[in-house]
Amino acid sequence: MVTAVRARARAGSAWQACRGARRSSQHSSEGVRRMDEKEFLRTVAERTGLSRQEAADLTWATLETLARRLSPGEARDLITELPEGLAEAVRRGTTDRIERFGHHDSVRRVAERTMLKEEEADRGVRTVLAVLREAISEKEFNDLMSQLGTDFSQALESAG
Repeated sequence: MVTAVRARARAGSAWQACRGARRSSQHSSEGVRRMDEKEFLRTVAERTGLSRQEAADLTWATLETLARRLSPGEARDLITELPEGLAEAVRRGTTDRIERFGHHDSVRRVAERTMLKEEEADRGVRTVLAVLREAISEKEFNDLMSQLGTDFSQALESAG
């Protein structure tokens, strides 16, 4: 079910737990406080009305899906600004070959992976993007959005 997304993603990262994978600093290079993983997921849950587990699965599926649209360099930059658990989702989705798909396809992919209705997945993808905007530096968020494209920017802006 939905938790299979996270279980599969976590299975290959046991070595990170052994080395104390959490970053000691919760600040970006610009000195702006970043959200930790719990705060990020709690915010997604509150804004979508989903349970915390559903919000976690939605967030992981969204980050993995969006990572397929990013260059490896951009994915690395994003990873450096995310809490380790969320960074792992981006690592899992990153490929050497950038995939081309729009916002609607990303929603469909997330809906399939999480078993949410498309409307819930759409609201969820928009919410994850909005929370990302708050959780990472402005420069990194702008770089991310420039690679995702205008339909993702429009979807985010229409979400408010």
